[in-house]
Amino acid sequence: MINIEPPSSSLDLSPLSKSGLARFLNRARAAVGLVGEVDVLLCSDAEIKRLNKAYRGKNKATDVLSFPAAKEAEGIAGDLAVSLDTAARQAAEHGHTLRDEVRVLLLHGLLHLAGEDHEADAGEMAARELELRRELKLPSGLIERAAGLVEKRR
Repeated sequence: MINIEPPSSSLDLSPLSKSGLARFLNRARAAVGLVGEVDVLLCSDAEIKRLNKAYRGKNKATDVLSFPAAKEAEGIAGDLAVSLDTAARQAAEHGHTLRDEVRVLLLHGLLHLAGEDHEADAGEMAARELELRRELKLPSGLIERAAGLVEKRR
């Protein structure tokens, strides 16, 4: 299920239909090979900051958080939270739509739910994300940006 808690800002959320995002989420989940349901919360920077502090001890907003389900939770892969405020800024910074940025963040989060960790591996998650972004026709991903492998569009 996809829950949208719109930020108090004046973001245009019209390109973010729940049905369209759900279709993408199901395609991406299948491409990742992730079994089980995924719940998504699209929220504000304030809400994701609260979640980041509560669950990761980091008192700052971020773009996407992944919460894998407990192993005994049958049929559930986990939860994702995406900041629409941060997604909108990143979309503008990288020259693509909010819809595409939310999809990039969903894919990144799904890879984390599948057990991938770009902070601890030797580039495997980055390679997998690149392959899946191409398959799903998405723009540059988070790992590439963090590594400085993508020029920012102006």
